[in-house]
Amino acid sequence: MLVKAELKKLHIAYKIVDLGEADLEEPLSDEQYSELKILLAKSGLELMDDKKAMLVEKIKNVIIEMVHYADELPEINFSDYLSEKLNHNYTYLSNLFSEVKGITIEHFIIIHKIEKVKELIMYDELNLTQIAFKMNYSSVAHLSNQFKKITGLTPSFFKGLKDKRRSSLEDM
Repeated sequence: MLVKAELKKLHIAYKIVDLGEADLEEPLSDEQYSELKILLAKSGLELMDDKKAMLVEKIKNVIIEMVHYADELPEINFSDYLSEKLNHNYTYLSNLFSEVKGITIEHFIIIHKIEKVKELIMYDELNLTQIAFKMNYSSVAHLSNQFKKITGLTPSFFKGLKDKRRSSLEDM
């Protein structure tokens, strides 16, 4: 909505404005480009015209949506899922992502899966076995090993920290 409003302010015609991209009726003049870039920056948004940077953002958005907002993770491999969603060969996506972000897609996915696991632990509605199943880990041991690699803590210790914080606040 914000991008649509800014485009209307500048009298720039568009076909579609969707999450992360806008399809314009005509190419922008240099002046329109500069004005739009400034207006978007004031709102904390960035105007990207580099196709590679835009594709990397799409990769990140698909992963974040998949890990944090989907009810269930896909049953297919993440590589196949990304290739299908973005209509690109996974090897190309992987090489591009690593080149631009300095980490692999796999590591980016693991980081986000562990963030989701931390969130699920904090909610305290599921036990570790249920969390491992929900997040498509082959076992609790596999989840625990990845959790410790990323956070330096075991899931049980992390859960204990949350419980200690809660009891400390109740003692006040």
